[in-house]
Amino acid sequence: MSIKKDFGTVDGKAVYFFTIKNSKGMVAEITNYGSTLVSLKVLDNKGEFNDVVLGYDKLEDYLKYKYFFGATIGRFANRIENSSFELNGIQYNVAKNDGENHLHGGLVGFDKVVWEEKSQKKESNSSIEFSYLSIDGEEGYPGNLNIRVKYTVTEDNELKIEYYAISDKDTIVNITNHSYFNLSGQGSGDILKHKIMINADKFTINDKYSIPTGEIAEVNNTPMDFRKLTYIGENISSSYEQIVFGSGYDHNWIINNSGKKLVKAAEVYDEKSGRVMEVYTTKPGVQFYSANFLDGLELGKGGAKYIKNGALCLETQYFPNSVKHKNFSSPILKAKQKYEHSTIYKFSVK
Repeated sequence: MSIKKDFGTVDGKAVYFFTIKNSKGMVAEITNYGSTLVSLKVLDNKGEFNDVVLGYDKLEDYLKYKYFFGATIGRFANRIENSSFELNGIQYNVAKNDGENHLHGGLVGFDKVVWEEKSQKKESNSSIEFSYLSIDGEEGYPGNLNIRVKYTVTEDNELKIEYYAISDKDTIVNITNHSYFNLSGQGSGDILKHKIMINADKFTINDKYSIPTGEIAEVNNTPMDFRKLTYIGENISSSYEQIVFGSGYDHNWIINNSGKKLVKAAEVYDEKSGRVMEVYTTKPGVQFYSANFLDGLELGKGGAKYIKNGALCLETQYFPNSVKHKNFSSPILKAKQKYEHSTIYKFSVK
């Protein structure tokens, strides 16, 4: 079974640190605070295992800082314009925590609560599952929403994350994981020499607040074209308006052939370590964020400084602000219907 260690308390609730692994040496460490991936150790081309995700050594740092390192994000990942939405003719106001807008579930999103460890039907050292009840009205959202998140390290060197949810009222749901990856190893510098491929012909145009306007654009002949493996740093300082708005990449790409089946959304390759990370998902969008607002001021695991562009995020999701635009995939979850979503981060070397 998974290894379980004390990690502290939050509001009198016990927080634990769980270790899951496969037989090949890949190890993930996860805490039930925020259902958060703390560490992920994978092989490089020299036969060494290194931690490739950003995070903290102490629980108090997760409580203090706001970068969402490794956290489960919800009830609605990413942004909602003007912190309000209409559902069934009723206007709901959610927390303003990004100027006038709503970001990553609000002031106390899924990343800032203590989840329950869910007992497994079959004890395993390769998986762990958490559950949480988000009550009706929490952060302004309608419906009592029961959520489960399951992490598994497979024998194919995959980190598989499965999400399940059901509500007693119509609501909106958009859950993702907000891990920051650096395939050279956490704290090893920037990721500008990582190469990335995003399986998308189109992306959603942002306004200056990084909120999709509803317009969909072709990536062709823009710095947003990652249909072939491309250095992240190649165009990150471009004068292209979308990049200027985000101070780098912080956009949603529309995954080709997306639907309910797993499709490949992206691939990242680090020539230095030889590590390859492939991302598969059942969701229609992926947010590529190049960690534009890390500043190196606070210390991460092992005293590492997390600098600007020191990692990248690939958040699989419904499109940001999708509740405002009928031409976007709908994040509405009807009462008693099941929300299901899987994402796989698969690692190899070359």
